Amino acid sequence: MSEIPIYSSSPELDDALVHAANWGNEVWVHNQFRWLRENDPIRRLAPNGYEPFWCLSKYKDILHVESNKELFVNEPRPILAPHYFTELMRHLSGRRHLVRSLVVMDAPDHMKYRMLTQGWFMRGNLRHVQQSIQELATEYIDRMEELGDECDFVKDIAVWFPLRVIMSILGVPAEDIPLMMKLTQEMFGSSDPDTRRSFEMNSLKDVIDDFDRYFEELTVRKRTHPTNDVASLIANAEIDGKQIPQTETNGYYIIIATAGHDTTSSSIAGGLLALLQHRDQLARLKSSPETLMSGAVNEMIRWVTPVRQFMRTTTHDCVVGGQEISEGDSLALWYPSANRDNDVFEEPDDFKIDREGSKHLAFGYGAHVCLGQHLARMEMEIFFTELLKRVGHIELAGTPRYSEATFVGGLKSLPIQYKMV
Repeated sequence: MSEIPIYSSSPELDDALVHAANWGNEVWVHNQFRWLRENDPIRRLAPNGYEPFWCLSKYKDILHVESNKELFVNEPRPILAPHYFTELMRHLSGRRHLVRSLVVMDAPDHMKYRMLTQGWFMRGNLRHVQQSIQELATEYIDRMEELGDECDFVKDIAVWFPLRVIMSILGVPAEDIPLMMKLTQEMFGSSDPDTRRSFEMNSLKDVIDDFDRYFEELTVRKRTHPTNDVASLIANAEIDGKQIPQTETNGYYIIIATAGHDTTSSSIAGGLLALLQHRDQLARLKSSPETLMSGAVNEMIRWVTPVRQFMRTTTHDCVVGGQEISEGDSLALWYPSANRDNDVFEEPDDFKIDREGSKHLAFGYGAHVCLGQHLARMEMEIFFTELLKRVGHIELAGTPRYSEATFVGGLKSLPIQYKMV
């Protein structure tokens, strides 16, 4: 892959940073953010076709914003998107957001909706699904063995294992899992030529419409015949004494059904690639998984940081990192940059499975910290423990490829070859 220049001036930098194809080059992404952290950590960008926004690249500034939910809110711009796209989706859907989920909510709705399922995803409560996760991890390592001595780890293994986990927790029938995979990839990969549904501008709305139709039918089933799963909990929940509106019900399902597996699969695939590119760390982890696995998984998540950005908008004039920000201005929080900030992480571009005090921001921070962070860690620890126990030798068998997406992304192809023990 040819190297993309590091930009310092507008409009070249402004346009390059939001150009989805550039995010398929991880080296460029981290080099560009390193330049920003060192030279222009709070920069006002005005990319062609976008409303202007402040670009935050330092850990301390992003943490400051995440820590104050009253001053920095999600509405009306929770993620970075072109102006025409936002207006088109609003016109076609007749609502402010295609998906009204926890991601776009502010107080008081956010906490009311979050509390519906927060207890379900707490670390202690997840013990009752630990055995089923172990069984699924074993099943997919068996699958690697069945494939012979090579596979595309992303397409054959990494995307399916966490999908099966979250679908069983949510309560989606096994026969519908391929549909959930297809719709997830079309939603998060709407800017990637390999995963987008079509090149029509309204194709993403069509994807959301398919999600809505599916989850409206699921809601009816779960209200008529509730079972012990998260979908039944959501379908039958009440907010302020009233049943949740269908738009919010669908949004809740969609965020769990998509982010609940896609970010974990990216962390699993990217974590394996990191181990293959740092053979000394792989050897150490194989020799002592009991003591090193938890820290290794934490480092994998920091290293990959699959959620690339969220946005916040100021409710009144303020100062961030010495920069005056006006009321109504939007700020992009670039998590991959925060997680490579050398003011916080010693030698941040080194992959260290025993990194100490790593308080990364891959799960966000504060009121909007990821609901599924404990589940993601549990899945990864179980999976890599099983993988390293059963694989003898493993190495790259081709060139890894990354998704071209500015919101959520990671590896979309990881060819490997291996020998099982």
